[in-house]
Amino acid sequence: MNKHIGSDFDDFLAEQGLAEEVSAAALKRVISWQIAEAMKLQRVSKKTLAERMHTSRTAVDRALDQNDSGMTLATLASAARALGQRVEVRLIPESDESHA
Repeated sequence: MNKHIGSDFDDFLAEQGLAEEVSAAALKRVISWQIAEAMKLQRVSKKTLAERMHTSRTAVDRALDQNDSGMTLATLASAARALGQRVEVRLIPESDESHA
């Protein structure tokens, strides 16, 4: 019998030791997407964003690459700030259901 039947995906990730990695990757993807959307809305090119960040266009490409897991929060925050935004990361208590 499959021990995962009836469990949720979060439980599976925790059992496999992947929960933090998946959560961090998801957070990075969301922030990268939001930066790209802000760029579109403000009509800011990668070159202009790089100039505002005092960095290279390659660094901007990495910040926008949703699959680049090595991007630091500092770089993402710099890109957000260059667009008049800020990155907010918060700790949120786990629900009591996950401890049942």
